[in-house]
Amino acid sequence: MDSYGFLKVAAAIPHVQVGDCTTNAEHIVALAEQAAQRGVEIIVFPELAVTGYTCGDLFLQPTLLDAADDALAEIAKASRKLPLTFIVGAPLRHGSTLYNCATIIAQGRILGVVPKTYIPNYAEFYEARWFASGAGIADETVRVAGQAADFGAGLTFEVNGAEFGVEICEDLWVAVPPSSHLAQNGAKVIFNLSASPEGVGKYAYLRQLVAQQSARTHAAYVYCSAGFGESSTDLVFAGNALIAENGIVLREAERFSLDERLVVADVDIERLEFERRRDTSFRLNESTTDNTVIEMEVPEGLRAAALDREIDPLPFVPQDAEHRAERCEELFHIQAHGLARRLTHTHCTKAVIGISGGLDSTLALLVAVRTFDLLQLDRKGIIGITMPGFGTTGRTHDNALKLMRGLGVTMREIPIGKACEQHFADIGLDPSDRSAAYENAQARERTQILMDVANMEGGLVVGTGDLSELALGWATYNGDQMSMYGVNASVPKTLVRHLVRWAADTEPDAETRATLLDIIDTPVSPELLPADAEGRIAQKTEDLVGPYELHDFFLYNFVRAGYRPAKILLLAEQAFRGSYDRSTIRKWLTVFFRRFFAQQFKRSAMPDGPKVGSVALSPRGDWRMPSDASAVAWLEDLEE
Repeated sequence: MDSYGFLKVAAAIPHVQVGDCTTNAEHIVALAEQAAQRGVEIIVFPELAVTGYTCGDLFLQPTLLDAADDALAEIAKASRKLPLTFIVGAPLRHGSTLYNCATIIAQGRILGVVPKTYIPNYAEFYEARWFASGAGIADETVRVAGQAADFGAGLTFEVNGAEFGVEICEDLWVAVPPSSHLAQNGAKVIFNLSASPEGVGKYAYLRQLVAQQSARTHAAYVYCSAGFGESSTDLVFAGNALIAENGIVLREAERFSLDERLVVADVDIERLEFERRRDTSFRLNESTTDNTVIEMEVPEGLRAAALDREIDPLPFVPQDAEHRAERCEELFHIQAHGLARRLTHTHCTKAVIGISGGLDSTLALLVAVRTFDLLQLDRKGIIGITMPGFGTTGRTHDNALKLMRGLGVTMREIPIGKACEQHFADIGLDPSDRSAAYENAQARERTQILMDVANMEGGLVVGTGDLSELALGWATYNGDQMSMYGVNASVPKTLVRHLVRWAADTEPDAETRATLLDIIDTPVSPELLPADAEGRIAQKTEDLVGPYELHDFFLYNFVRAGYRPAKILLLAEQAFRGSYDRSTIRKWLTVFFRRFFAQQFKRSAMPDGPKVGSVALSPRGDWRMPSDASAVAWLEDLEE
């Protein structure tokens, strides 16, 4: 495990010669050597890989069992020069009984042996004909390859600080898998040696099963099944290999390949530990029973320049179009139902929204329209107010009017210029002074208008600010920071754009669709400073606080994954390779942490709003943080 908490693991699918233990051992060692060249720290092979799974009654023959023991001795010998841990499947005798086992080997040592607990004996499976269950075996010793080793189903292992457990094939498919108990006893990674034959539709279920078990246990799950070479007398083995982490499949093998396969991924032990600390339900179920933990230090191997895992640059946005469309539709449902409940509770039939022609206010208006349709209320009860000020451009102003007209809501225009000039005079502010007071006065004037109109109309002010702005504090305190219900409060900026695009794609009116598409293409801006000489937006938010795609990446990995700044920097470098260099990422990451800590007081006073995803900053929900917490430790970590 490296200094960032990543452990490089591999599932290896060798060619098998049924009954030829010597050849099988050679293939196992060769794949392990390849894995070591890639920096793999723990490698797992299929169930009974030393002999082949399909040996049938040959398992009862001492000739085969002796050959298997000799093969394990050769693997152990080869392991002395390799900086990794082997998990190898083989039949082993213990007393007068035969067990289907996983043998854990490192640096020439047999660290331990885990017998299979659940022995299938139905349909095409006849394992009980040869093997006994390892259930209940603990604190016993078995002789393997000339060595004495711990023997038991509840063993866990710790190699270079990473604790793992082992289960075998059928163990995963039962109601309460042994891996559940292993995780409760501390195992962060579960390895499964399998020889599961194929059937139509089975793989989809298996994939789901592996992902779900990794999620339930807050663990990484490495599944490795037999492939080409196993007997096809009545069954076919596709060589399935899956590496999942906390519900997400990181890597999977090409199925039905005639080649040997090596599937490698970096699993995040630090993230898994964070998830377990965060999940109080998991803590309540942590085992209090004694279990044997076998520890081993293995010399550090090669470190790859890049991680063997995909780092999603847009963690809030699904990558594939179909899933993204489903996510957008569901989000609209959540937002609309939240607003609907607030309107019915307050007996409001009117909503007041400031419409700027930007993304956030557009999304809020779309949600309000959906809500009014849901409640069978007249859309004219939605009062959209555009409030042009000193920085309003013709583009955003026109789009605001077109959007309100196209959606059939009540339109109002209330310019704020004269009111702000009077306010400047009242407080003694030089109108040429472009300080924070100049900008914030406009935001507060707009909020005052919205609140007062809502009072006049008996309506509810719908807030437009999004999650990314809340994280950065990019809002005027007691200005646009305030509303009566913030429908976008847990929607990050990178997702806002996709929600509006989905709305455009599903909008039947061509003119409204064109307006939505132009809003998407408009630079993000508060428009609080005068436009340039050509009438274009002069104040671009991302030039001031940094790209929102970076900030959303930082936010997710800080709040949801619990990563420290140096690790976020490492991941961002990989995720945004070719888009931003290290110095640029570090610059904006520093800005993120400074602003996130300094602006907590705004989040502590934020209005109600619906939680839509796994990250939210409401002080009444997911995030608890004092407003005067220091960012020093986080900034120092970034400088190391």
